[in-house]
Amino acid sequence: MNMADWRGNLIDDDAGLARILREARTIAVLGAKRGPDEPSYYVPEYLHARGYRILPVNPKVAGQPLHGAAAVARLAELSEPVDVIEIFRRPEYLPGHADEILALPWRPKVVWFQLGIRNAAAAETLARAGIRVVQDRCMMPEHRRLLGTA
Repeated sequence: MNMADWRGNLIDDDAGLARILREARTIAVLGAKRGPDEPSYYVPEYLHARGYRILPVNPKVAGQPLHGAAAVARLAELSEPVDVIEIFRRPEYLPGHADEILALPWRPKVVWFQLGIRNAAAAETLARAGIRVVQDRCMMPEHRRLLGTA
């Protein structure tokens, strides 16, 4: 792969975002929380209500049911591969999470950093590994804007 190719995995256009939202079926939510006023609760709840399968990941809620599935403590504990890993964690944690994702026995098609979350080094690491990366976007308004109530 030449140096420029990996940049094609950094998705920031409507067509690329819509494609991800249309193709995804299963979303692991890293940093999922139980508080109804937390974006890491109501964004996956919105997606779950629209037919996505949500697999919550957070050691603080591991074993508890959330969005129709039992939460697990770490990505490595997921019982199956997922299409998208949506990350609700502060930017300084992203390089460690990128390493954690690349250590999995499978690869997600997409890693999505939630609105306000950006880390160029982590994004590049994942993109170079062939994973599409979305930074600083929220799946809920993007879904509403690009797919309507579909």
